[in-house]
Amino acid sequence: MAAQIEYIKANGLEVPVIFESDKRLPLVNMQFVFQNSGSITDTQISGLAKFSARMMGEGTKKLGSTEFAEQLEARAIHISASTGRETFVMEMSCLSEEFDEALSYFDALLKDPNITEKTLTKVQTTLVGQLSSKENNFDYVAGNELKGILFEGTPLAHPSSGTIEIIKTIKLDDIQNFIDQHLVSSRLIVVIGGDVDIEDVKQKLQTLISYMPKGSMEPLKNYNVRQKPKEIVLKRETEQAYLYFGSPYNMQVDSDDIYKSRVAAFILGAGGFGSRLMEEVRVKKGLAYSAYARFNVNKSSSYMSGYLQTKLESLDEAKKTVQEVIADFVKNGVTKEELEQTKKFLLGSEPLRVETMSQRLSRTFQEYYRGHEFGSSAKELDKIKALKLEDLNEYIKNHNEILEISFAIVTK
Repeated sequence: MAAQIEYIKANGLEVPVIFESDKRLPLVNMQFVFQNSGSITDTQISGLAKFSARMMGEGTKKLGSTEFAEQLEARAIHISASTGRETFVMEMSCLSEEFDEALSYFDALLKDPNITEKTLTKVQTTLVGQLSSKENNFDYVAGNELKGILFEGTPLAHPSSGTIEIIKTIKLDDIQNFIDQHLVSSRLIVVIGGDVDIEDVKQKLQTLISYMPKGSMEPLKNYNVRQKPKEIVLKRETEQAYLYFGSPYNMQVDSDDIYKSRVAAFILGAGGFGSRLMEEVRVKKGLAYSAYARFNVNKSSSYMSGYLQTKLESLDEAKKTVQEVIADFVKNGVTKEELEQTKKFLLGSEPLRVETMSQRLSRTFQEYYRGHEFGSSAKELDKIKALKLEDLNEYIKNHNEILEISFAIVTK
């Protein structure tokens, strides 16, 4: 059964429910997705959203972390919390026969999370240890430095995991305030699939959601990327040079041209072997094992980013090659052969992208979340199939803003 969108009336709201029935296995997977609740909200304390997600993964006050986890494990129930750039996600999976029991644990966690000084200290210690270990992960360092350049002066400039110094300052009130503000029904989208009946699910979730605070849904801010190129070079004890690059990319998630963006990105650097960057950087010049570039189009921002590792002595040549490849891409566009090969791959691999229930639910969620009409992904494939070379090249030529490339480099 294809994914569908239903609604639950609760707290004076119509909460959207993205649902797919799949009775091949006796399993259920459910996500509570809270909009505008990810790291983009870390305006005062960087890393607070992810820290809060870790706290929500520590069970309830009544049972504590260990007992809560043991009771879930005894029933093969999984409950976790995670956060992305724009969303905070509470996820639950279980056997269909344990769905009611799993919901009771899920409800208990939302009502009574284990927000205590003991848990706070535990999470702080864990996160500080993880961040300390990343200080010599130069991909992580360069990636964060690039975000700092592209989004200077905005919440997106900060590491989503925070810094050691900031993590140590987070208090219980910070966590509680985040949860009170963001884990509310006005921000909620439910995603659920498996061996369950939708009407039964809606009835049970209505009760659960009715007890949640209504809160408010703030508009999601959109942050522009740096227009004037900037370069930062960090010196470290390293045997390789790490080259991260990015630039503005003027595209909205609900644009009619999003399918052209997908094709263009694949040819430039997202397609692995055969992409322009990989061919020039690795195959022709042997400067790196791999090189990638992609277009990141979100509700809160839109930009191009890419990366490669190269020998210390090849850094300047690698940087120059990246600039030349992107400049040629904008000026001359793509070839008929590149377009046809990309069409074959994207259309031919489509069954693999909707093979599982999770993939189909994720796709339907993205359609809804990004403001596209239901089933737009299938229509996008038809547009890709009919895309003409001259139309794609005109589109690429009109996006010369990607030539304004900033670099974050870690070298010896």
